[in-house]
Amino acid sequence: MDRSALEAVSPLDGRYARYTAPLVEYASEAALIRARVRVETEYLLALADLAATPDLDSATRDRLRERVESFDADDAATIKQIETDGWKGYDATNHDVKAVEYFVREAVPESARPLVHFGLTSEDVNNLAQRLLLGGAVADVLVPRLRDLRDTLTEMARTHRDVAMLARTHGQPATPTTFGKEMAVYAARLGRALGALERAHEGLAGKLAGASGTYAAHTAAYPDVDWRAFSRTFVASLGLNHQPLSTQVNPCDDLQTLFDAVRNANNVLLDLDRDIWLYVSQRYLGQETTAGETGSSTMPHKVNPIDFENSEGNLSKANSDLVFLGEYVTTSRLQRDLSDSTVKRNIGSALAHALIGYEKTAAGLAKVTPNEQVMREDLAANPEVIGEAVQTILRREGHEDAYERVKALTRGQRVTLADFRELFDDLEVDESVREELHALTPASYTGIASELVDDL
Repeated sequence: MDRSALEAVSPLDGRYARYTAPLVEYASEAALIRARVRVETEYLLALADLAATPDLDSATRDRLRERVESFDADDAATIKQIETDGWKGYDATNHDVKAVEYFVREAVPESARPLVHFGLTSEDVNNLAQRLLLGGAVADVLVPRLRDLRDTLTEMARTHRDVAMLARTHGQPATPTTFGKEMAVYAARLGRALGALERAHEGLAGKLAGASGTYAAHTAAYPDVDWRAFSRTFVASLGLNHQPLSTQVNPCDDLQTLFDAVRNANNVLLDLDRDIWLYVSQRYLGQETTAGETGSSTMPHKVNPIDFENSEGNLSKANSDLVFLGEYVTTSRLQRDLSDSTVKRNIGSALAHALIGYEKTAAGLAKVTPNEQVMREDLAANPEVIGEAVQTILRREGHEDAYERVKALTRGQRVTLADFRELFDDLEVDESVREELHALTPASYTGIASELVDDL
């Protein structure tokens, strides 16, 4: 099955393979096979601990655990061979979970082989294995990258807290802000999204209750065993919450919650990508150049914000997939249909697109720096933005027509500070108020933007 990255059908395993490599341990076919072996093995050992079932000697237990710990690519290939071609007297199963069962059987004495996969349906194994992998992918890969991005944004906010710049609402010049405060907004949003993602990860819940969720086969064989208690203990031993009520399939509401949490974090970064792209376009942000890099095949001068564009594309693709996955895996005809099985194999792809987005946003942020001179020039060129401050101060002084007077001076017109000062000189106000108005400038009209960074 080995192929060159240039022959990969998906860019995730081709062009972007170096970015998606951290997810191979959690999202590949080999990873799923390994997780199934772990679930089958741990289940067998838990069964053997029951007083009602045959025990396993210590040598067999050690051999089983060692097999899980040392599971490698050759073992995964063996299980795939059992599924497709047959192996050691086993005919080809054409069934991925049955192939795992036969592989585990080979590590135990014949007397204990009937306990392997005892009373289980494939979904009992799959839903647990998939959550182990998804939980690991989120906790070990996605969350650390998002934390790094949050920390980068926090550092940018603190470093540039006093860098005044023109804000824009509806794309038009608006009350000035600071670049640091704007980055603080994104750092705070991403922090909240991270918290929600971590809570969703902690909410992953596994099911182990047989073919229709009734423990029927288990109870028929050993009616005196408390199988509900066994299932609760076993699922918890895997680090998952227990799903007590199910059909053959786990309802997967926990997966939808997790997908939504990833998507929400992605939405924060999509918004950031687009704003940074616009700041670069306005020359508010400069970009470091990379020696030898080509920005355009025909325009030698260009330094394009390609990292943010790449991130935007990949995060958008991830979100589209996550919406589809969340809607699809939470539905199943009656007690079971198989359509979700192939769909769940694409969870890794959605996470991979998200991961590429995180890496690209991080790379882009590492290259940008505020162009304070451009920001100052833009502030100076748009003095009309102090109009809000002027009319608010005049309101404070009892001028009920303050808004209208400033509107008549500024709306849809280019004005200068001199125009404002002429207005100030004509106002019937105390001299101290006139001095207060004369002191207003766009660069100083940033409120407590710098202090708001401390709310991080």
